[in-house]
Formats: sequence, structure tokens, C-alpha cells
Amino acid sequence: MNILSWNIQWGRGADGRVDLERTAAAIRAAGAFDVICLQEVAANFPGLPGGAREDEPDFFARAFPGHAAVFGAGVDVPDGEGGRAFFGNLVLSSLPVGQVFRHLLPAPADSGLPSMQRTCVEVVVQAPWGVLRVMTTHLEYYSELQRQAQVQALWALQAGLATQAQLPEKRSEREANATFAAWPRPAAALLCGDFNCEPGSPEHQRMQAAAAVDDVPVWLDAWKVAHPGAAHAPSVGVHGAEWPGRAYCCDFFFVSPELAPRVRAVRVLEDTAASDHQPVVLELG
Repeated sequence: MNILSWNIQWGRGADGRVDLERTAAAIRAAGAFDVICLQEVAANFPGLPGGAREDEPDFFARAFPGHAAVFGAGVDVPDGEGGRAFFGNLVLSSLPVGQVFRHLLPAPADSGLPSMQRTCVEVVVQAPWGVLRVMTTHLEYYSELQRQAQVQALWALQAGLATQAQLPEKRSEREANATFAAWPRPAAALLCGDFNCEPGSPEHQRMQAAAAVDDVPVWLDAWKVAHPGAAHAPSVGVHGAEWPGRAYCCDFFFVSPELAPRVRAVRVLEDTAASDHQPVVLELG
């Protein structure tokens, strides 16, 4: 099973030009992916540098017709012309999709700093070996306070589901309404995206904290699973875009402990300059 995660900067390359066809071509050139997770995906959003208010979720749904498209907007605002503008994360899955969740992440007040509403899209898919949750997110850049709160929310979400998975399953015949039907939502999960923090930072360490109940880490950094002792390959600053001024890693895959034995490879694709970030690929077996 192959998964790609990429902050596409609404299709804007290191050259400052928005070219969605180039973005899609870079994904295809990288290989065949069961799941594609994209961050910074826009729809009808005025004012984005280089953009022309493209409907990007629709574009990628058409560009990858064998994949179901699930979009989650963190930013949902008026477009100034009577419509709506959206900015968020997109999941494309060729695997069967079950439940879908769109989690708005916390944003505690942090005076004087720009910020936007952040979200995490969660899609339950049928992997070759069983049911799996795939989650993708893009955390706050400017506010460390907000980013830490978002990390805590993602940690707590997984910790809660891991605890719930250990409880005996209960089914009730009291409620016949189909909206109460039970759907699989296992503890086994992966979380990917742009976390806007570096390896070893407090946020990165907090993501991997252990649950008090069993002293087992809630999330594991998949890079460290695949490359023990090796420094993370840089995922930004590789091709001289206007940001950032140096190369480092802020795009990660995290996996739940039960998924760690399935990690076969994690790699950063350095060749493309179709965004200010590089795609990151996780291979599970």
C-alpha cells in the first residue's frame, strides 16, 4: 500500500506559477498511489498569489478518476461576490472508503499573530489487510501556542480511539434509525501532512508521547521506524522558493504502534519543484 502526502501550496511552484496540471503530473510520475493526501488545496479563493480561483478539489477528482475525493475545508468564508471560498485538505483514495470525519482543530487566542482555522480529514479505508484510518492535516505556522494545542488534539484523538478499541463491542437493537448504524473505525491509523515543526521540536516529541494507561506511544514517526538513527530528509527549502531560507523537514508520517511493523519505506521526493514543499511517500506492506 502506497500513500503520498504533499503540501501543494494551491499548485504554486517554486517559480511562483500556479499550474495544477504540473502538480498532477508530478504525482503520476512518482508512481501509483492507493491514497493521495494533499494540503493547502483551494476552491474559489480570491487573492492567492498566482491563483485564478480554481476549483482544486474538482480538478484533482477529475485528474485521478479512479480515486474517491474527500475534501475538508478549514477556511470557509465569503468570496466577496456572493459565493464561498474554501481552503483545506484533500484525500484521494482508490481503496474503498467507509466513514469520513472532518475535525476542526483548536486555535486558542494568541494576540498579534496571523492564523487560520486548521482541520484534519480522517478517512476510513479498506486496506489489503484490513480496515485502516488515514488522516491528513496542516498545522498552524505562526502561533506556537495554537500549533501545540492542535498537536495535543490529534494526540488525544488517537489516544481515545486506541482506548475505545480495547473495550468490548456493544450493539443495540433499540435504535432502528440508519444514522446510528455501526461502521468500522479501528485504532490502526496513519497521520500525515505539514506539521510546521521540525524533528525533535516539542510538538514533534509530544506527538510521540506515550499514553498513561499502557505506556505505549500513541503515534510513532514513520521516518524513524524506516530509518533508525538517520536524520530526516528535508521537505522544504529544497528548490529555492521564496520561502524558507534553508532546507529542513516539517512534513511527516506518523503511524499507530500496530501499524509500525508494516512500514516498508518512507522517502521524500526531491526532484519536483511544483510546490515549496516536497512530496513524502509512505509504503506499507
